[in-house]
Amino acid sequence: MTTIHIVTKINAPIKTVFDASRNIDVHQKSASKSKEKAIDGTTSGLINLNETVTWRGKHFGFYLTHKSRITVMNFYDYFLDEMEEGKFKSFRHKHYFKEINGVTIMKDYLKYETPYGIFGKLFDALFLEKHLTNFLLERNKVLKEVSEIQ
Repeated sequence: MTTIHIVTKINAPIKTVFDASRNIDVHQKSASKSKEKAIDGTTSGLINLNETVTWRGKHFGFYLTHKSRITVMNFYDYFLDEMEEGKFKSFRHKHYFKEINGVTIMKDYLKYETPYGIFGKLFDALFLEKHLTNFLLERNKVLKEVSEIQ
């Protein structure tokens, strides 16, 4: 199992950052390099507790789909999305938020497991972990831009 941990500081109120991070349209903007689009479930606006979204995007030269559900949501400090269908053996993305003196600290903990035994682990070590880290960094860069202009 692999865990990616990223901390991002955003000069915006916690509510603004929390809502931007669960906004399907903002996610699509941040994932434009992979042509990621919401194709089922909540396909625009804010996703909420127990709602799903199915993403379709191009990763490693292939179009892949990934369906996630928001399984926990505590306004405005935490939510969890978990894969229901997709290429991973397991996939959980925890989102934490804390505001200190007008600055929101956003923490991402992405924990996933690849299928295919040793081949999946090798693919993860060589390519996937870096790809997902960069994907989250780009997402957080866009979240920061969107949140700080409001």
